[in-house]
This record gives sequence, C-alpha cells and structure tokens, in this order.
Amino acid sequence: MRPVLLPAEAQELDRASQARGIGASDLMEAAGGEVADAARRLLGGVYGRRAAVVCGPGNNGGDGFVAARHLAAAGVGTTVILLEDPEAFREPAGSNLRALRATPARIRPASTAVLGRELGRAGVVVDAIFGTGFHGVAAGAAAQAIAAINAARVPVVAVDIPSGVDGGTGAVEGEAVRADLTVTFGAPKPGVILFPGAALAGVVEVEPIGFPPDLIRGEIELVEPEDVAAWLPTREAESHKRSAGYGVVIAGSRSMTGAAALAGRGAYAAGAGLVAVAVPEGILPVLQGLLTEAVFVPLPETAEGAASGGSARLDDVLAQAGALAIGPGMTANETTAAWVREVLRASEIPVVLDADGLNAFAGRPEDLADRKAEIVLTPHAGEFARLAGIGAADVVRDRIARVRELAGRTGAVVLLKGSRTVIGTPDGRIRIVATGGPFLATGGTGDVLTGMIVALLAGGLAPADAAAAAAFVHGVAGRTAAEGRSGRITAGDVVARIPEAIEEIAG
Repeated sequence: MRPVLLPAEAQELDRASQARGIGASDLMEAAGGEVADAARRLLGGVYGRRAAVVCGPGNNGGDGFVAARHLAAAGVGTTVILLEDPEAFREPAGSNLRALRATPARIRPASTAVLGRELGRAGVVVDAIFGTGFHGVAAGAAAQAIAAINAARVPVVAVDIPSGVDGGTGAVEGEAVRADLTVTFGAPKPGVILFPGAALAGVVEVEPIGFPPDLIRGEIELVEPEDVAAWLPTREAESHKRSAGYGVVIAGSRSMTGAAALAGRGAYAAGAGLVAVAVPEGILPVLQGLLTEAVFVPLPETAEGAASGGSARLDDVLAQAGALAIGPGMTANETTAAWVREVLRASEIPVVLDADGLNAFAGRPEDLADRKAEIVLTPHAGEFARLAGIGAADVVRDRIARVRELAGRTGAVVLLKGSRTVIGTPDGRIRIVATGGPFLATGGTGDVLTGMIVALLAGGLAPADAAAAAAFVHGVAGRTAAEGRSGRITAGDVVARIPEAIEEIAG
C-alpha cells in the first residue's frame, strides 16, 4: 500500500530527512525543478511561451521561486507574482527569491491589474500560494489570486496541493484553485485523494525529491492493485464448496426483497463456495426465483413482513459457516432491530453489519463492543451519522477523523462508503480505496458490496483486508460496467462484472 501523509506527517518527513543530512534547500530545489518540468509539459515547449508563477508565503512560495528560475533558464517568459512582502520570506525561500532576481524572470507584487494582465497572457500558471497545511477559507490577496487564476482559464500546475484545499481532509470551505496537474512530494496527501479536493487536483504526480524511502510512513495508506491481488484467496486443487468459503446473509423484508438477492449474488461472484440466505418466510419463494444457487433459511416474520427472530435451522447454518452478513433491506422495525442486536452479540463468526443492521444500533455505537466476533461496519454517510449520533455534514467534513473515532469506539473495522472509500481499524490505521465513482450511485450496489465482504471473510481474509479488497474490486467492477454507458448501470450490472474485475486485478 502507498503511504498517504497528513500535513503533520509531511512536516515530520521534512525534519527527519534534514536530520539525515538532506538540506531543506536541497528538497526545495528538487521540488521546484519537478514543478518546472510539469509546467513545460503543459506548455508543450518553451519558445515564445509564457508562465505566471503565483507565490504565497512560506515554503510553497519558495518552491514556486525555484520553478520560476528553472522556467526562465529554459527560455520561458516567466513572471512571478508575489502575494507577500519580499522581506517576509524565511530560508530557504528567501535565498531562492534572491537567486531569482539574477534571472530574466520578472517579479511583480500582486494587484488586480497585475493578476489580470499576467494570467491573461500566460500559457501556464503555477499555483504556489498555499501548501498542504492550509485549512479554512482563503482571504485577502490570496483569495483574490485564487479567483483570478480560476477566471483566467489557462492550464494550472499546483505545487503539492491546489490552494484553498485542506491538505488533511480534502475539504474546500471557500474558493480553491482548479488545477490541471498537481505535483506533490514524497507521498500523496489526503487533500488530493479525498473529495472535493480530489476533483480540483487534476492529474496527481508524486515525486520523491530525495526523501529517504524508509522515512515515508504514516497511518494512512492507499490501497493498490497489487495489494488486492495478494489478499484475494485462491482455491487449492482439492477445494470444495465449504472450504472455498461458506457465507450467510440475513437480509430482506416484504418491501425490499432485492437486497437479499443482491447480497447473495455479490457473495458468490466474489468467490464464496456456498451462500445461505436467511429471509422472512413470506418472501422466500421470491428469493428462490431470484437466486438459484443459494441455500435458504426461512425466518419468522412480523405483520409487516420483516424478520422477527431466528430458528433452529439458522442456528445450524451459522454453526457451519465462516462469516455472516446482516442488515440489508431488513427495515427499522424495533422487533427486527432487537433481534439483530441479539444475533451480533451471540455470533462466533465474523460479521458484516450493513444498512438496517447498522440502524439497529443508531445512537448507541458502544453497544457494538458487546460481542464475541470481529465485525465490519459498512455505512454510507447517512448511516454513519445515525450510528455515531452526529450530523452528516460532520461525517463528510473529515472522513478520516470520523472513521478513526468510530473504529475506536466500537472496536470494529469501519468502512465508510463513497467515491473514496475510507476504512479504519481500531488501532487508528486508515486505508483509502480510490476505485469507486459516481457510477456506483445506484440502488443495491451497497448490498452487493456487503455480499462481497462476507465472501472474503468466509474465505479466510482478515476483516480489514476483506473490506479493502471487496471495496477495490467493487469499484473496478462498477467502472467496467459503466464504460460506454454514460454511467447508467444497475447493481446487477456490477455483480456481472465482479469476476472480470478480479481477473484484471489478479493479472
């Protein structure tokens, strides 16, 4: 997995590298050189081309000074627009500003007129206003510059992160630069991976610039294809359906029969050898027609057609199975919810808790700690908010922090769904899966994911690995299904592409 560094971790990487004898000036020189290379690529050449480099305070501005020096030396007509008093720049940015004065680059203090003129005739703009430590809302000259960059509608290279984006969360509380390409250093930051910041970053290029590789580490990691390929279980020559993974899905109600079917299909497509689907007895005939491969367990039901309890048959199935998923389409009926809580407390096999299974614990997440088995929680933002007892806006404002908190409170692996799926473990580690997208914003895809996770748990994967692998494959399957269809797909289309996605990832 690729490390993803929070701003504080990136600062520590700088300090630790300098302690190894790699000077701050060396890092700035390498960073600015990479930015200049990126700007030249966007320009498509140097002859007769112009660049505007907008520099804010601190090292981000210093990186811009180095980039401007390289661009000017290459023959690009370069103008540096200063948002800070020249005397305010500390080392090594100050030295690079002085070195810049010996080049053909022009240096201008920011003003409305200067921004309009220089950005208007530039072929590329370098955004060196704010670094990854920024949070909040840009104000004053910086806000004016950000607005002018966006209004100019010329290609933009952002230094480390688009200015105005919170480097630790991806939040955008005011106006932020819309970059075509972001050059970041050492490791990506959450702000260029998580939305809405990711939507403003354009293409993200990660450049090492001399950091010792062993120092690039943190508690957040980006899941990559080779990780998933290593996690996915394989079947031995002598495998049989139970050894390949036996998963149980408790789901569905009279008004939501499809949830159980999609979870069961997702489990089989992800590699389960055997899937038992437990549903209210009144909808059993419907499910038997939708899911021919599964074995079935009828459950007693309420007057509204929701499950009201278990049975000896279910107990027998659970005793043989390797993992359980519970919740999709079960309704918020309190009789059902009470039984869900009882099942979770008693389970001795890993559990995936989704949808109405999560709603059974709304506002009482600590109750999830009263259990024997490992669990994976799979909420979307709304379910997360209900479970944790916070506002949905608080969830999306800082997804990493909220997932960490809930994983710690519950002792569970928490998978927060989204175009960037964030997975947290009780020890505070975070995994980010970036394969999802708007093509998965259709009813039933979450049920498919639940089935996939239970299949991988039943196949022997650890909860965090099962969650991350399933989310990654799920995103690839959704993307493949959406190709050539303008994103208009159904959950069934995703299920159909799961084997293909696994094949692509496994190579």
